[in-house]
Amino acid sequence: MTICQVMARKHDIEKRWELASQAMEVLRQKGLDLTTTALAAALDIKRPTLIYYFPNRAAMVETALEDLLARQVRYVVSKMMEHDHPIDRLFAQVRAVHSYHEGREEEIIFLIQALALVGREHANDIFEIGNQAFEAHRQALVGELTRAMKDGRMHPCDPNAVVRIVRSIVDGMLVQKVMTRCDFEPIHEFLWKHILLPLKRNPESL
Repeated sequence: MTICQVMARKHDIEKRWELASQAMEVLRQKGLDLTTTALAAALDIKRPTLIYYFPNRAAMVETALEDLLARQVRYVVSKMMEHDHPIDRLFAQVRAVHSYHEGREEEIIFLIQALALVGREHANDIFEIGNQAFEAHRQALVGELTRAMKDGRMHPCDPNAVVRIVRSIVDGMLVQKVMTRCDFEPIHEFLWKHILLPLKRNPESL
């Protein structure tokens, strides 16, 4: 594949992400039952163009989720890279994800509604996108925790369990935020003081 082909493919992907995001916002405002013709008109594009990018609503929701995950990953990783210790990075991940979605709860709710619209079969495929996106990240974090234990910067623990607990808190608190408008800060403080911080060894004692 030539450089021009790579650039063209990247542009096409970014165009699909942008169009999907705009389409989901229109559907959120005007309703999930909006016709393809009306949706195309609202996006100021031709109906065949919309169908070219998204042959069905499932493809549209799938692409919107890809875009959401890509934007989230860029933001979260930038915050995590501000820290050296993997435990600090884990905590930064929690705060960054919740910070990223702060005030965007309607976007999450609507995506869930849209997932229900496209049907269980497609919904399972779409959820798998999220799992794949986070799996490589999870493995990298597990590797960092394992190395930190070997070099004496952490107390012994099950790194897989730690990473999965953190992800459960990240996802679970987003749901709670949508349902109850709860305050993240007390949960963050408890997570840090009673779960993550105790795993770090005191550098002065080494």
